[in-house]
Amino acid sequence: MVERKLLVLFGSQTGTAQDTAERIGREAKRRHFQCRVEALDSYDVANLINELLVVFVCATTGQGDPPDNMKMFWRFLFRKNLPPGSLCQLDYAVLGLGDSSYPKFNFVAKKLHKRVLQLGGNPLLPVALGDDQHDLGPDAVVDPWLLALWDKILTLYPLPSGLEIISPDVCLPPKYTLHYLAEDSPHPDGGLLQPTAPRAVPSELHPFAAQLLSNQRVTAESHFQDVRLIEFDVTGSGITFSAGDVVMIQPQNCPEDVEQFCQLLRLDPDRRFVLKPTEPGTSLPALLPQPCSIRHLVTHYLDISCVPRRSFFELLSYFSTNELEREKLQEFSSAQGQEELYSYCNRPRRTTLEALWDFPHTTCAIPPEYLLDLIPRIRPRAFSIASSMLAHPDRIQILVAVVRYKTRLSKPRRGLCSTWLASLNPEQGDVRVPLWVKKGGMKFPADPDTPVIMIGPGTGVAPFRAAIQERVAQGRRGNCLFFGCRQKSKDFYCQAEWEELVTKGFLTLFTAFSRDQEEKVYVQHRIQENRRLVWELLSSGSAHVYLAGNAKQMPAAVAEALQSVLQLEGGLSPSEAEEHLTALERSQRFQSETWS
Repeated sequence: MVERKLLVLFGSQTGTAQDTAERIGREAKRRHFQCRVEALDSYDVANLINELLVVFVCATTGQGDPPDNMKMFWRFLFRKNLPPGSLCQLDYAVLGLGDSSYPKFNFVAKKLHKRVLQLGGNPLLPVALGDDQHDLGPDAVVDPWLLALWDKILTLYPLPSGLEIISPDVCLPPKYTLHYLAEDSPHPDGGLLQPTAPRAVPSELHPFAAQLLSNQRVTAESHFQDVRLIEFDVTGSGITFSAGDVVMIQPQNCPEDVEQFCQLLRLDPDRRFVLKPTEPGTSLPALLPQPCSIRHLVTHYLDISCVPRRSFFELLSYFSTNELEREKLQEFSSAQGQEELYSYCNRPRRTTLEALWDFPHTTCAIPPEYLLDLIPRIRPRAFSIASSMLAHPDRIQILVAVVRYKTRLSKPRRGLCSTWLASLNPEQGDVRVPLWVKKGGMKFPADPDTPVIMIGPGTGVAPFRAAIQERVAQGRRGNCLFFGCRQKSKDFYCQAEWEELVTKGFLTLFTAFSRDQEEKVYVQHRIQENRRLVWELLSSGSAHVYLAGNAKQMPAAVAEALQSVLQLEGGLSPSEAEEHLTALERSQRFQSETWS
């Protein structure tokens, strides 16, 4: 009899692909498969030639890039020397999660599907292209695709005789069991962050506890947006970086939310526990100490401020002792209830903690061992580094817009990481923040004579501040910056610094203050007004162009402005201008890093 084994491999940046992979894992268990769910980079890719049945779930990030936790797998898979038939015994399916507002929609899933096919794999289904922009989110595609997938898989691997699919009314066991320690058991001192001598370069599993040196507001007090320039000391960390790189910061929940969560679930925050995996072979969560206190778990690990996903309501429904609450939870976890769930959760950005308030009978009945199945871990946040090591050795500076906005809920929504960072005060003693650095998407030219045109409205200017500091320290002059904000007097970040560089002849600066006059003026208008200079830099100076900032309308408007420069100054037709811009992108002379 064929072994009924399924491997689910995921590449996830924000957690959606992981959540979907774990859902497939649960559905596999209900169908009596032996199933492993792993991040692509945790899996030994050399074993892929021995696998018979694999489902890949992968997101696409930024400009069509694979998520961080599948980059090594990606490099291996595209090696030229892999023999064409090496995966001929593999039945596989690829589920992609993307956002159709980005040009390279689901690029990674499409490319992965094609590559596994090239290597001899047998696709069970066409690649699924989940879309965040759909009214019902990716589930609109995922739900019907999974039904078709199980039909296919069960034809190849029928249920063993005498076994039936485990009913959805039955709750599956938790991933870990939680064992409380006796209250009088000795416990070693030490929180999450002991500033220890690092063993290796800091990483997600071993962040560096950087001291916060300053936290300065760079917008006027009267301005609606609070933006901070924050500086960390990374002396002795072994961290090195160059312009365009990114610092990853591991945030934490605020004490009030932690307190509230513990009260709602009737948990003693000081109680300590150890975790044991339910199934052999399951590894323990890497970022949790053993033993661990409930307070530490809730403060540093459980993302109680994220918008809960459908799987949260599904698991919650099993614990409900209250019929009304259970019916509502079941509706939210059904395919038919997704519109309702969207307007309850996603549209108003309701948090997990707030959702738990709305189901009080169920919440106080949640078994603590299910907490790690119920609530995802807090993910690190990425910030463009806004300083250069040449100008500020052993320091990292970032520009942080504090996220705060209104929805129909009475309490304003707040970004977890930016709110936490803004609340830290270096004058209150030794304040530490867990961080590490990773390579960014933008690479600045190695040749000192190559001019650079940088277009960075708002906090998009952060990586360009690093690049300009780096280039000025190396004595390079061809620096041209287009900066945009609302008002010169309110949110012109680093104004004095830019003006000094202009005076010294290191910087050519064009500013667009959109609200300082009747008609709104944006960076794209300044590019068109200065089209002769832009064209000269591009044509005779072989300039590199960089764009960073918010991904709403700005990137398309800037691309259009650059195309009009190519047409009006370079005499190209509209289609030639478009092709020329694409060629600049291909040769890395036009690079962009945008976020939504």
